[in-house]
Amino acid sequence: MKKLRKIRLSMLIAFFMFNLIFDVVLAPFIIFWGPFEAMKTLAVGSVLTSRHPQVVKAFLSDEEISEIVNKYDNTDSPSNSSIRRTVSNASAGITIEDIKGKAFNGKVMLIKNPKRIIVAVTKELEVTGERVSDFVKDTGAIAGINGGGFYDPNGTGNGAFPDGLTVHNREIVHNNVDNKSTDIVALDKDGKLIVGQITADDVKKKNIQEAVSFGPTLIQDGKKGVFQDSVWGAAPRTAIGQKADGTIILVVIDGRQLSSLGAKMSDLYNLFKEYDAVNAANLDGGSSSELIYNGKVISKLWNIFGERYLPTAIVVMPE
Repeated sequence: MKKLRKIRLSMLIAFFMFNLIFDVVLAPFIIFWGPFEAMKTLAVGSVLTSRHPQVVKAFLSDEEISEIVNKYDNTDSPSNSSIRRTVSNASAGITIEDIKGKAFNGKVMLIKNPKRIIVAVTKELEVTGERVSDFVKDTGAIAGINGGGFYDPNGTGNGAFPDGLTVHNREIVHNNVDNKSTDIVALDKDGKLIVGQITADDVKKKNIQEAVSFGPTLIQDGKKGVFQDSVWGAAPRTAIGQKADGTIILVVIDGRQLSSLGAKMSDLYNLFKEYDAVNAANLDGGSSSELIYNGKVISKLWNIFGERYLPTAIVVMPE
């Protein structure tokens, strides 16, 4: 009897594993070759900007990808979905709001004093990165989000090398672009958010205090930046903006989850317009996206392994 039960259990496990493997293998065929156009469009837009764009190219030709990408672009279309805002926490000089769009959920943090914002850089630069929670703790900050992009020359994937220009306390702490123009997200000595392209020589000329590199620029001096939804897809997002009165707007959008697919660049643009931003830019997203407040992750991480190790973070210091 026990032997029969073991056989049945083994058969059940084998059946379950077979179906699991079969579903995993079959899934991309259904997504890319099936009749579900919306699913295909979302998958192409998201996977193309992930670390595995080859998955899309394995199933679709360049012509098919181009057709889907062009159809996906709607950056010039007005937003037809309202964003619901609910204040979830308000303390001295900081307001946190829950936001909900058509296909995403997220958090917005408003900081009245822009001079409270600094860039935190990993203590072991070019050796290993840190988690955003580590950056917040090490600097004595109240809150923090992930910062700029990074590259991985040694293939270790530990977030040791920030990409582009990284500035802290008016000093360039890392530069892998020499004096070439690069996308920047910076704060000058007066707390003004600077976005767009600069060179290393501009750091002193523009009195830049803190900076990381990433993009695209969403709004610059009140004007819409140049970006395409088809290039960036929908994904977890982190972004930063500033109102005319100096208030900093930190945005973290959950993504790649059933409850929140993620945001397109046009979603971020429309969100910042709703918050009256005069300057705004996208930061590193995907598995990096997170918001820490009072020692806790208050966004929903997409990475099942928890916080990612990164070279930089943008943190909010106490008054």
